[in-house]
Amino acid sequence: MAAHLSYGRVNLNVLREAVRRELREFLDKCAGSKEHEVEKMFTLKGSRLPAADVKNIIFFVRPRLELMDIIAENVLSEDRRGPARDFHILFVPRRSLLCEQRLKDLGVLGSFIHREEYSLDLIPFDGDLLSMESEGAFKECYLESDQTSLYHAAKGLMTLQALYGTIPQIFGKGECARYLPCLMGLPFPPFQERHNAKTVGEIKQFVSQLPHMQAARGSLANHTSIAELIKDVTTSEDFFDKLTVEQEFMSGIDTDKVNSYIEDCIAQKHPLIKVLRLVCLQSVCNSGLKQKVLDYYKREILQTYGYEHILTLYNLEKAGLLKPQMGGRNNYPTIRKTLRLWMDDVNEQNPTDISYVYSGYAPLSVRLAQLLSRPGWRSIEEVLRILPGPHFEERQPLPTGLQKKRQPGENRVTLIFFLGGVTFAEIAALRFLSQLEDGGTEYVIATTKLMNGASWIESLMEKPF
Repeated sequence: MAAHLSYGRVNLNVLREAVRRELREFLDKCAGSKEHEVEKMFTLKGSRLPAADVKNIIFFVRPRLELMDIIAENVLSEDRRGPARDFHILFVPRRSLLCEQRLKDLGVLGSFIHREEYSLDLIPFDGDLLSMESEGAFKECYLESDQTSLYHAAKGLMTLQALYGTIPQIFGKGECARYLPCLMGLPFPPFQERHNAKTVGEIKQFVSQLPHMQAARGSLANHTSIAELIKDVTTSEDFFDKLTVEQEFMSGIDTDKVNSYIEDCIAQKHPLIKVLRLVCLQSVCNSGLKQKVLDYYKREILQTYGYEHILTLYNLEKAGLLKPQMGGRNNYPTIRKTLRLWMDDVNEQNPTDISYVYSGYAPLSVRLAQLLSRPGWRSIEEVLRILPGPHFEERQPLPTGLQKKRQPGENRVTLIFFLGGVTFAEIAALRFLSQLEDGGTEYVIATTKLMNGASWIESLMEKPF
């Protein structure tokens, strides 16, 4: 059992064991025995496979065509004079006919004894954190109108319902979010966990955790080293200048004109992702940019970084991150004020509000979750209508006999699912809310991808030909 997955109200070890059982069943087929001894593990790379004295070679892959080319290269480069090997392929999280056709076209499909799928839709990262780790989910959903990620998100939620019980109320915000309840279909009956047994087994479990205490010391040393590296970045002059500009935009200062810091970054050819993040932030905080400001930024970016990035700018516009102001008023000040997105006095050492995670800015998504818990979204109906995408509420009937009331002092458990991705700051903010004594809610977080601002923008960039 993984101790870090069982500390919350929802024991994610149950999910972990369920997906491990499915993997073991596949390994049984490949190895032909109950012994699942893995000799070596390698990252998928082109050319020949690394040397290993093994009979079975299993490829665990996402269903992507470019990966099929690499696998074919691996298989075809095998030395036919050596001992015969059995090849197997396991698609995660789904089997793909297109990928199998590519393998057939490359002449290696018949080399695989087993071709199956491994339904690993949600991966437990921590006791309150699950992720699909689908890198292209945001781009697929919002730029390509590809709902594959939504299907797997729905499958993941249905698996959680099968293991932990029906989700009685579903609230959502956004174009893609509204499709999830339809894709989820009917709720599963819950399977009850057996726990709280006061037996010798508990003592054995405690003893089994002793090695983790030793490991915690090593973890502390690692975290100290990480903190020192982070400090080197956050105390630099460039980081402070960038943070100042970001905070000015989020508090509504000079969002309607060309920013001199962004100009300097372009002139000095700072990393393009940094420039794009700042320009997009200015656009969002101004409900779009004046046409002449937008044209200026686009012209400067293309002339400095290359005209091949015109497709990236198009993607950012299509995603609504970079756009011209369309005659109407700037709604961001209303949203910022109503939802208290910007707090001037923030105590980062002893925080009292989620805004501490961004040194003053409260993540919009987490503020919405906080207000949903108390006093409810009806209190912010006007702002919800201003924000992009519809909002909705769905109810699922609980099976007879399982409609229990919460005990006095018992917090409700709320699962927050971020379609498109969640940042580590948003995770920190939700954990802060879970720890509030009078919060009344414990949060479990699920997402299509763990990310940060840079990796999100990068996922929308088109690679030059």
